[in-house]
Amino acid sequence: MDKILLMLQLQSSLNEATNGEEWTKGVTKNNKIINWKRCVYMECAEMIDSFSWKHWKNIDKEADWANLQIEVVDVWHFIMSLAIQNYANAYKGGVDELALDISALSNFNKIDTKNELFSTQDIIIETIESIMFDVLNRDNLELEKLISEFFDLVVMSGLDLDTLYKLYVGKNILNQFRQDNGYKDGSYIKVWAGEEDNVVMKRVLDKGSDISPSELYKELTKLYISLNKS
Repeated sequence: MDKILLMLQLQSSLNEATNGEEWTKGVTKNNKIINWKRCVYMECAEMIDSFSWKHWKNIDKEADWANLQIEVVDVWHFIMSLAIQNYANAYKGGVDELALDISALSNFNKIDTKNELFSTQDIIIETIESIMFDVLNRDNLELEKLISEFFDLVVMSGLDLDTLYKLYVGKNILNQFRQDNGYKDGSYIKVWAGEEDNVVMKRVLDKGSDISPSELYKELTKLYISLNKS
């Protein structure tokens, strides 16, 4: 429950800083329409590209399991945002109420157990596509079903609540770092000395298991300057 609430609070704060105080109304401070559902299914499509799913190309290539986990965390950003917006617009409550409801889902117990095992490629892709169907469905959003299926995906991707939280906090700080360094105007450099910033961030996390969010931000700043501004 605590980690779910903390992630929801961080996501809400990031969305407010990026899009303005009234982002839950579906419009940014610059009057740009926000479509969290589209964010989810587009990230899901990127997630599928972690696998050599094309029957005509790279058929023996090993899946990029590390990238899969990063993409799972990216999707979680958007599912949480969609859920927070849904609760606000339906007057169901704020992040506290949402955290309680998420923790009460039967599938929550699955992620609240240590896990490092991956499912097969085909089963993972089927689950990803089911999540895509949930947000592409033009009928009313079945939020509980969407979150429950996402938790299935978390387990299939070799993650659990602790590792999801750790990667989420890392990506949240990276997203803040991107916004602070020109992501919106296109001046931000996403590839650092041949590696995408996601990869660099994950390596910093893996080196320091107890690194704080502020320490991670400082380390990213140091690496960004040394790799891209020299």
